Amino acid sequence: MRIEKVEIFPLLYKLTKPYGDANGYKKYRTCFLFKITTYSGIHGWGECIDWLPTLEKGFSERIIPYLLGKKATDRTHICGVIKKWHKRAAAGISMALTEIIAKSAGLSVCDLWGGKLRDSIPVYASFQSYSEEEDWLKHSLELIDQAVCRGFKMIKVKIGGRTLQEDQAHIHSVQRLLEEKIGLALDANQSYDAATARIWDRYFREWSNMLWFEEPIPMDQLADYKLLRSNLSIPVAGGENLKTTAQFLPLLKEGAIDIIQPDVMHVNGINEYRETVQLSRSFGVRSSPHSFDGPISRLYSLFVQACLPPWSKMDHEQIEPVEWDVMENPFTSLLSVQPTNGIVKIPDEIGIGAEIDMDKLKKYQWDGTIYH
Repeated sequence: MRIEKVEIFPLLYKLTKPYGDANGYKKYRTCFLFKITTYSGIHGWGECIDWLPTLEKGFSERIIPYLLGKKATDRTHICGVIKKWHKRAAAGISMALTEIIAKSAGLSVCDLWGGKLRDSIPVYASFQSYSEEEDWLKHSLELIDQAVCRGFKMIKVKIGGRTLQEDQAHIHSVQRLLEEKIGLALDANQSYDAATARIWDRYFREWSNMLWFEEPIPMDQLADYKLLRSNLSIPVAGGENLKTTAQFLPLLKEGAIDIIQPDVMHVNGINEYRETVQLSRSFGVRSSPHSFDGPISRLYSLFVQACLPPWSKMDHEQIEPVEWDVMENPFTSLLSVQPTNGIVKIPDEIGIGAEIDMDKLKKYQWDGTIYH
């Protein structure tokens, strides 16, 4: 079970047209995959995000030399060392080593974790609502309509990147399209202050299909989150950029949030991610994972949800949805596991139960040039 080789696959795709959220526009999508193989021939896939030149140099000069010869079963120690150098790399390596361990035992990842409690997980269509075109609102509505036609029953739309009046006009148009028949979440990417966030509630009280209000204000404003949670008529969600279980504790202990949203690529590995999600159950709140960046991390988010006990005995048949990127991004389809009518079936095969599309890896291989 010792590691023989590590192959890296930095991928780059330049978007046809930029799109984005309140934080700005994306002109490209990147994905950094790697394959860890043991001397016995068992392999596992990992994934992380950062600027590709940084990751390529870091893996080639430091991480790969450190990994070679190590026992794949020493995942906790290995990831503990690597997270001191690069936390997101450690998170990805924890995925690859988890898959290797599951395969060596002849188990799926879910069975390795004690078995899944459900065979499928709902996903919601996640949009980057803004574009540089003057008719950005029309373009947004077209994308939403396409997702609804694909069978998605829930969507998430961005706000906070334009004036309050423009965003409200956008969401009113979205609601006319949806006819309040599709669940709708709004994500402000921490763009407002508490007073502005509360303005939205006059509309929330009129709409019956609202799922949650995501990160309306900066996540470090704990007192204002408590205030919003006590005043808003829909759930408050957030936490995608928090890096440790400990960072979620104040939000939960102070009753400042209804739904936590950890991201497996932003925390210190799959173990801490699972601990964070389980913590939500200890406090009786929901957990709807953030998973916009990559296909492997999204699959692990689905695995965790499949193994997660229900958040309430009053709603024991339901499980919170996982984010699904529906924007222009070929890396979303690197794995064969895809949603049908807004539902993803959890694979039963050993390991992650899916193979990477190697043709797409070759097609989108980064050529080493600087991008911006």
